[in-house]
Parts: sequence; C-alpha cells; structure tokens
Amino acid sequence: MRVGFVGLGIMGNPMAKNLVNGKIELYVNDVNTAAVEELVAAGAQQVTATSELGNICDVIILMLPNAAIVKNVLFGENGLSTTLKKGTAIVDMSSLSPVDTAEIYEKLAQLHVHYLDAPVSGGQPKAIDGTLSVMIGGDEQVFHQVEPVLAHMASDLVYVGESGSGSTTKLANQILVNVTIAALSEAAVLASKAGVDLNKLHAAIRNGLAGSAVLDAKLPLMIDRNFVAGGRIDINLKDLMNVEQTGRELGVPLPLTSSVIGMFQALKADGKVADDHGGLVQYYEKLANYEMPKGGK
Repeated sequence: MRVGFVGLGIMGNPMAKNLVNGKIELYVNDVNTAAVEELVAAGAQQVTATSELGNICDVIILMLPNAAIVKNVLFGENGLSTTLKKGTAIVDMSSLSPVDTAEIYEKLAQLHVHYLDAPVSGGQPKAIDGTLSVMIGGDEQVFHQVEPVLAHMASDLVYVGESGSGSTTKLANQILVNVTIAALSEAAVLASKAGVDLNKLHAAIRNGLAGSAVLDAKLPLMIDRNFVAGGRIDINLKDLMNVEQTGRELGVPLPLTSSVIGMFQALKADGKVADDHGGLVQYYEKLANYEMPKGGK
C-alpha cells in the first residue's frame, strides 16, 4: 500500500516519521521544503506537486491547519481531485467542522473517492511517540482497510460512526481540553499568588478527582514557563470557533467555550497566537497583575 502525506507541521512531521519507521512506502509533500527534506532523509520519497500523489498512492493522509487549505489541496488548481483514482482513500486528520467535512465527503464521493474524517488528540508528544488517539468517521469498511497504516501513528483508533462523526467528536474533545486548560490556569495563578509551590500542588492533586492528562501535560510546562507550541493557540482558537458554529446550528448553548474563545482572542491581540495553548495561563496572570515564578516556587 503506497501512502501519501500532505502537511508536515508540528503534528504531521512526527506522524509521517512514524509511518516511515513502520516501513510504509511513503510519499510526502509540503510547502515547507526543510520539512520535506527531513522526511526524505528519514526514508520517505518526495513528490514535487501534491497532485502527483493521486497518480501514485492508494491512501493519502492530510494533516493541515484549516478547512480552506484542505479544500485547496483537494479541489484547487492542480489539486488532488485532478488525479485521484477511483477507490483511493483520503484520510483527513485535520480538525474541521462537520459542515466542511460533509461538503468534502460529497464532492469526493462524486469522484468515487473515499473520505474519512479522522482528527487526532494527544498533541505533539503523542505524535512523536506514536500514541495518538484518533476518532474516525466515514465508511467503516474503508476504515478497516486503512487501519494498519493508522496504527503506526496511534494507540487508540476508534470508529465513531458515519461521515462527520469524527469531526464532531473532535469538537467535543477540544471543549474538554481547552476549558480544562482554562480552569487549570485559574487554579494555578490563585495557588501561586497565595504562595503555594506549584510542584507540590501538582503532587497533591494529580491522583485525586482533579487529576487529568491535561493537568499532567500542561502544569509542568506552565511551571517551566515553556510555551513552545505543541498545540498552538491559533489552531485551538480555530477549533473552538468551529465548536461555537456547530453549537449555534444545533441550538446548543456553549458558555464555557465562548469564554475561552474570548481568552484566546485576548492572547491573539497580545501577539501570543504561536504559543502553546498552555500559554493561556498568561491571560490569568495579566488579570491578576502577577507572573508565576519559573520553577513553581
């Protein structure tokens, strides 16, 4: 099975490397030539134009920042749709809205091309070690066909239902992740300003009801004041905007999501969109007129 990969960013780069390490015959393309060269050095093969993948590959994985870029890669001038063979499987691991997912699914179905919405969770660390969680929507038979490929990048592959189900599940995931980061930030600034060592706070609560993967992943970074992006603020803001749009369409109020959107927009105005979303703590620090000391003490 020949596999194509488009999108070698923070997440896509290590994901593609795991495919190479799994002896997958991998063809890559990205606007970032340095990222492409890095994958070629690891054992992938380069294509000079994205459309070439349609002639070569049985499965094409997309890991791109937003719906506009996904649509351009698929349907733009010299896009993949000009070369895709019948029966090709597009596995879109980007995070899109269910509306965009439905549109893409229908357009590709007209070309007799399969489309799975398969967004991921776990951030850069799990992309690196190949233990991502993937939520898959679309044709279940197609999922099982590509499952051996996806298994090189993930420890949890869950088929959640028909097309759009994966995208909707990711929206729910993003509510939980980002609202939890906001709550963690609020708690950390309160405790730190009161004089509590945040390392001891972490040790005290991590195995109780407040413990979570978010706590364990993000509080140490906050303590170190390490806001190098594993999940960028602007990408998570985009996801929450998709959440809010979907909530309006379904008539579901999302007050916590709306609050975090406002926090991210404030950080965007402060020029911090490239920070990790754990950098949300800086919003609370500004409100409290207080900066947590590096090291937690």
